[in-house]
Amino acid sequence: MFSSILIANRGEIALRVARTCRELGIRTVVAHSTADRDSAAVAFADEAIQIGPAPAKASYLSIPAVIEAALATGVEAIHPGYGFLSEDRYFAEVCETAGLTFIGPPADVIGRLGDKAQARTIMAQHGLPVLPGSPETVDSAAEAKALADEIGYPVIIKAAAGGGGRGMGIARHGGDFLRVYGETRAHAQATFGDGRVYIERFCETARHVEIQVLCDQYGNAVHLGERDCSVQRRHQKLLEESPAPGLPPELTARMGEAAVRGALATGYVGAGTFEFIVDQDGAFHFMEINCRLQVEHPVTEMVTGIDLVREQIAIAAGRPMRLRQEDVTRTGASVECRINTEDPTRNFAPTPGTLTEFVVPGGPFTRVDTHGRPGWKVGPDYDSLLAKVIVWAPDREQALARMDRALSEMRVEGARVRTNGAFLREVIAHPLFKDGKHTTSLVDQMLSEAVPVKDRPNDRT
Repeated sequence: MFSSILIANRGEIALRVARTCRELGIRTVVAHSTADRDSAAVAFADEAIQIGPAPAKASYLSIPAVIEAALATGVEAIHPGYGFLSEDRYFAEVCETAGLTFIGPPADVIGRLGDKAQARTIMAQHGLPVLPGSPETVDSAAEAKALADEIGYPVIIKAAAGGGGRGMGIARHGGDFLRVYGETRAHAQATFGDGRVYIERFCETARHVEIQVLCDQYGNAVHLGERDCSVQRRHQKLLEESPAPGLPPELTARMGEAAVRGALATGYVGAGTFEFIVDQDGAFHFMEINCRLQVEHPVTEMVTGIDLVREQIAIAAGRPMRLRQEDVTRTGASVECRINTEDPTRNFAPTPGTLTEFVVPGGPFTRVDTHGRPGWKVGPDYDSLLAKVIVWAPDREQALARMDRALSEMRVEGARVRTNGAFLREVIAHPLFKDGKHTTSLVDQMLSEAVPVKDRPNDRT
């Protein structure tokens, strides 16, 4: 096992990784920007090192700065968390060259699967079902339009280098295609430095369901069941749960088997997530692979009792995986809500500011992963995620009641600071969600209903 690890991330995930390292007796070093010098992760870690100014490009996305910090502090490995450099092939290669262990898949695997179009082709070759679409990226607008006409509308145009719900555009008819195609390519180039896109048929009434996998360096692989991530705004997740409500167990079992098959076929190592669309007819289709820890990993931990960060570290250290598929059991139901500093009444616009009050919920089977505290400045340089509230209960009905209670306890105050807490309570109360009949269009449906988000008694989030 490693004796020291550099955590090349910030916020709640940096703190979460550091906590597991503490339990394992591993010394932690948190690499941080100037904006995060007083963060909870920095305070908790055994050591901290500043790597640059607030803008991510000059700090958390600066490979030279991160590598220099790792070498200067004498660590053996780097945990990238999620986002930032977690799926950067070049970063993984540089870690290896520098004699550091990258806690994630091998660089060549990230390269093949991080390209969403290439990953789609590879999975199709290994028998995973995919939606009708382009077999590779399409760089000609005329060729793309002809293909979209052939597939049938609506279609979704996706950045090959995309991730995190970004770099997508939906064309609902032929007259709209060229505009959406051009906008998506421009956005992909500006966001990811790669303007390549591919096309798939878009499912209007679909569920977004993902499978968590773990693979070691010796050809062993297991899946830990599914998570439903259908509650989204602008293709970005707001609420996740496990197990997925309303889906037949035989369907999710087949999805799990498909994910393991795909992982083994590509030489995957570490923790990863296979994302699928489940259409209105109950058929599943592969979308993409996330070669990293997911934001929503706690719901899987809650129902399986498996610490995913602990498994990541052990696998990266070269240990054979102790788990076999028959060892994986799931109990009860878990739900996670992402508390973001954003205003649902203004199209989820970010609301940066300084927190004057920050009280998290407690109670039975209630977990809060957060870096927030009174006096913490929520700046404009990073993602708006402030906290994750996660609950467990013996069944989904009790889990939803527990989540509603937990959200009602949360207090987040600050000049100009708003959160989506009250809106998430509206989601939980929505009949389609309560009945497990919601799809990825639920949030849009709620907003179109023109029902204002109400502040309930004692709910100031």
